[in-house]
This record gives sequence, C-alpha cells and structure tokens, in this order.
Amino acid sequence: MSTPPAAAPAWTARVLTLFPEMFPGPLGLSLAGKALQAGVWALEVMDIRDFARDKHRSVDDTPFGGGPGMVMRADVVDAAIAHALERDPGAPVVYLSPRGRLLTQAIVREVAARTAVVLLCGRYEGVDERVIEARAMDEISLGDFVLSGGELAAMALMDAVVRTLPGVVGAPEGLAEESFELGLLEYPHYTRPAVWQGRAVPEVLLSGHHERIREWRLRQAEEITRSRRPDLWARYQGRRT
Repeated sequence: MSTPPAAAPAWTARVLTLFPEMFPGPLGLSLAGKALQAGVWALEVMDIRDFARDKHRSVDDTPFGGGPGMVMRADVVDAAIAHALERDPGAPVVYLSPRGRLLTQAIVREVAARTAVVLLCGRYEGVDERVIEARAMDEISLGDFVLSGGELAAMALMDAVVRTLPGVVGAPEGLAEESFELGLLEYPHYTRPAVWQGRAVPEVLLSGHHERIREWRLRQAEEITRSRRPDLWARYQGRRT
C-alpha cells in the first residue's frame, strides 16, 4: 500500500537575507515552530550573497550622489528575487522597509491569503530604488523606527501570518477576540488566584454568565482603545455609524 503524498503547506515564506543563520530563530519555537515541523507552513531561506557576481561575493556599493553607508545592488537583489520566484511566479515580493505602509492585522490577513510570499530583508542604507520599482515590491513597515536590517521585521510578519493559518492556534474562536481583529485593542485577562495582593478578579468573570461576560469584555476593549489609541477608536466609531 502506497503512502499518500504529504499535503502541501498552506503558506510558504521565502526569505532573502544576508544573514540566513538568523532563521528560523524564534519561528522554530512554540506555535510557529510546531506548525513548521508539522508542514502547515514552509520556510525557505536564501543567502543574497549566493547571487553576487564577483569572487568577493559583493552585494553592495557606494551610493550615487554621495552620502554615508552602502546600498544593496539592484542586479544582485534582482537575481535573488528571480530565483525565489521560480516556483511561484505570481508570489508578491515584500520589502521590509521603514518607509513602507504600516503593518496591520488587515495586511497580515492579506499576506496570509497568498500561498507564498518572498520577503526581502534589507541592510545598510537600503536597496537600489530601481529594483524596488522593477519588481513592484510591497514595502511594509513595523512602525516609525529603524532596525539594523529587515530580518526581525520579517520574523514579526511571518509569526503574525502563521498564527492565522488553520490548525495553528488551538481555539480558532480566540483569534477573533485578539487585539485588532475587531478594530479594538484586546480586553484584560485574569487567572488564578482570584485575589492577589488585595486585587480581586472582576466579579462578572466569576459569574458564569456568558452574555454578561461578553458584554463586559467588549466594554473593556472599547474603553482601552478609546484611551490608548484614539486613532483606532476613531476608525472603529466610523465603522459603527
């Protein structure tokens, strides 16, 4: 009796980096790591230096017009992308960049909806603009700050995507209640002991009355969002009107 072929992963990430040894890193642990071992998703890491065109494996050069630092070469980066796209020609190419659109849960869902994605991790002063334009890259940012490279940002994006894949999170209904899924920050959580250093768990959570608990959690999520993230609160209010 023949063994049926293993199911294809629901999502594949192909990472282009100058530091392949950084992966899988934390993605090899906990939920993401278990899902990776189980074949729910796949991770392929490619060293951009393998696509260099000289014996020194050079991937960068000085910027035209002067200025500090080095810029990753368009020809080397493009060769790496071309290789990454061989099996999935239509896969989007995401460049992790501080000037990109701010990563949100909606963008996470957008990326998760594709069967594969190529993630370009920049270094130095960045990547030659011509290859960004030629490959119509989707630039995505974690926020208004600068990292030493795109690797940590790529890991954050991958972790966020993987936890949305079927079978990764034990209780799927819990995903719908997490921060940002409903346009709100998440409500507070409590566990044993019921009283700690004189602080008691809110009585409603001990009542067993599921509708009251649901209403309380929604009110808490709304209040936390209103006070901490006025921008999210305004969008949430706009959707309700």
